[in-house]
Amino acid sequence: MHIDQLSVAELSTQLDSVLKQYSALKELNLALDLTRGKPCSEQVALSDALDGILQGNYLAENGTDVRNYGGLEGLAEARALFSRVLNTPPEETFVGGNSSLTLMYNTIDFALTEGLSGPPSAWGNNDTVKFLCPTPGYDRHFAICEHLGIEMIAVPMLGTGPDMDRIERLVKEDPLIKGLWCVPRFSNPTGGVYSDETVERIARLGLIAGDHFIVMWDNAYAVHTLYDDASSLMPIRDLCYKYGTMDNLFQFGSTSKITFAGAGVAFLASSEENLTALKQHLALQTIGPDKVNQLRHVRFLANPETLAEHMTAHAAIIRPRFECVLNTLKYELSNSGMGAWSSPRGGYFVSFNTMPGLAKKVVKLAESIGVKLTPAGATFPYSEDPQDTNIRLSPTFPHLEDVKAAINAFVICVKLASIEHCLQRKR
Repeated sequence: MHIDQLSVAELSTQLDSVLKQYSALKELNLALDLTRGKPCSEQVALSDALDGILQGNYLAENGTDVRNYGGLEGLAEARALFSRVLNTPPEETFVGGNSSLTLMYNTIDFALTEGLSGPPSAWGNNDTVKFLCPTPGYDRHFAICEHLGIEMIAVPMLGTGPDMDRIERLVKEDPLIKGLWCVPRFSNPTGGVYSDETVERIARLGLIAGDHFIVMWDNAYAVHTLYDDASSLMPIRDLCYKYGTMDNLFQFGSTSKITFAGAGVAFLASSEENLTALKQHLALQTIGPDKVNQLRHVRFLANPETLAEHMTAHAAIIRPRFECVLNTLKYELSNSGMGAWSSPRGGYFVSFNTMPGLAKKVVKLAESIGVKLTPAGATFPYSEDPQDTNIRLSPTFPHLEDVKAAINAFVICVKLASIEHCLQRKR
């Protein structure tokens, strides 16, 4: 029954029951963690063959000794392999070190301080620089903006992706808006996939936005499906080429959740003009990336078919964890009015919305019984969720038994916070 239909007496009875369950959990001295979307040990073990795979052969296809300096844009065969993940031509693809977050930070910093088209184009020439941030979204994107002093404007996520009506209106009205963050497939944390219409409208933003506007297309979960029927994503590059907005697009990806999380390969794609400018900037920081690791990944992943098989093995490991979370939420909370949640077909997260005003309370209740959750508000700019409702759940890293224990404890915390709230409102 929906919580709003319960009488004070019925709520009081349920509260007594939930308090007993909560007290019992507290006595267990739990130490459970659903905070970050890290691959579990079984997942990273899928790539153990990377160790020693070169067998002393350090020569790239063109004869380059990958142990030496150079190759700022990455190995040709690495660019060819990872360009297929982003659906971009190899010549428009740059392969770097292990972190796509580093590439994203460098791109924003470069556009801010030096300008993608030279000093006159630097965003920092303005006293104020603004960025559009779909919410709930990825906290590390927001942290980059906050650290660099870029003002963030929250834009709500819809079932089709970010609210494009609002985005188009904002960029028309305000030339100080210089960019848009996107996680287009299996968005963090909602797990949604941008619709074809949304992708096309984003590709056209360069035609209506102010000068030097860029789309930061963080396709972190491009190949991270949980089910074969997961929605595909329309390639944005071809649309940008069609509309003449290639200079407005930067795409990013990595193998962080494909091979070794801390020792993978990151890559980006943009127009050749943007890449030329960015490489000149990066040349002041490094003589070249870790080409040994790039070659290891090329030989390990080999081709798109091998990559697809590898990701199928990943899905087999983490799918039961997601199903455990979703089945528990459905069984315990469906039609209760105590919360709503996403049911992703890929990616790394489940997005849960409490009743308005209760997310921080639920997180605090969980912490008190030894269950760590992502801080409430983390999925919003400045960590400020105006409705105090969103909580990101990350079930991939813990063992399945711990996921079961954690989500059962989470449900108790949601029920406790919700029932207490409704009782206070009705009394």
